[in-house]
Amino acid sequence: MFKSLYEDARNMKEKDPAARNVLEIIILYSGFHAIFFHRIAHFLYNKKLFFLARLISQISRFITGIEIHPGAKIGKRLFIDHGMGIVIGETAEIGDDCTIYHGVTLGGTGKDKNKRHPTLGRGVLVGAGAKVLGPIKINDYAKIGAGAVVVKEVPKGKTVVGIPAHITK
Repeated sequence: MFKSLYEDARNMKEKDPAARNVLEIIILYSGFHAIFFHRIAHFLYNKKLFFLARLISQISRFITGIEIHPGAKIGKRLFIDHGMGIVIGETAEIGDDCTIYHGVTLGGTGKDKNKRHPTLGRGVLVGAGAKVLGPIKINDYAKIGAGAVVVKEVPKGKTVVGIPAHITK
């Protein structure tokens, strides 16, 4: 687990021009702290220790302003930049090398059972304030513009913007 967390911190250093060093990220970055707490909560969730997992996720939310359900599956090297207000639902899945900015919701629509939240492929970027709703797939290397509301699948490598979101290129 610690190797994975160090890899997360190193990735944040590479992606954030304001980051001076990895130690600064480990001590000061709320996105790193949220991922750290999530890895513990997710482990407990998988061991069916649901109450303890939720308790840790709520403590993390209080400390960081980032709410990640312990059931959410998060890949390697997630970069949460300026994370305040992020919400990631229970059945959300996030691939490796993704970037998520502040105010993003990976949420449900309230209509679905079982898989209710989005799946982000590898290398997806989700801009500030974007809402990605329902059991949809955001395919590898797609980009979601700030403030977009996405309720349909996004093809690989495409950029979507607007309300409702539409492909720009």
